[in-house]
Order: sequence, then structure tokens, then C-alpha cells
Amino acid sequence: MITGLAALHIFVSVALILIVLLQAGKGASMGAAFGGASQTIFGSPGAAGFLTKITTVAAVLFMMTSIFLTMFSTPRSSTVLEEATTEVTETIPSEEALPAPGAEEQRPEAGLPSEKPGPK
Repeated sequence: MITGLAALHIFVSVALILIVLLQAGKGASMGAAFGGASQTIFGSPGAAGFLTKITTVAAVLFMMTSIFLTMFSTPRSSTVLEEATTEVTETIPSEEALPAPGAEEQRPEAGLPSEKPGPK
């Protein structure tokens, strides 16, 4: 399936390039105004609407095949939230390692009298 979709994507890419190159630029009619020949391939300006529609269809097909190829080519993996919950549950310390709420830490300087700074 991916091989067929990739082949379709390549075909649409080449077709899109050729269709865009077939279209006359906006300045092509300016040459005809000064005596040069007009470079329209299909004759009347009605063909410009036809090429515009084909370009739109080719561009939409190109975008759709790009999205489908991206979706089908990436491997299915777990989400970030699933990975985060497994990491958090592994790093939570046990209740024995946690100090009791309200318990004060014993400091070695707690038994010493405090010296007040001042003149001696």
C-alpha cells in the first residue's frame, strides 16, 4: 500500500511541476503589447482557467498523499503522557523514606546557646 501511495505521490509531484511550468506568467501578455508574440499554448485566455483548476487538483492530491505517507510511515508508539506516568511511578520514593509531616529536623547547633552580637 505504501509503495503504491509513494508511486502516486511521485507521479502527482512530476505532474504538478509540469502543469505549473505550462502556465504562462503574468508578464507574458506584455510582450505581445510591444509587438512580440504571445506565449499562450492553448490560445485563448479560457485555457488559463483550465490550467488553474488542474493545478488546484494536483496540489490537493499532492498534499493528501504527503499526509497519508507521513501517517503510514511513522511507527506507532506510546504517547508522551503514557511515558510520563511510567517515569513518575518509578521515581516516587517509598513512604518509609519520607519524613513525617510536622517533624522537625534535628540540627547539631540546636543544643548550643545562641550568641547575640553586640559590644563586648
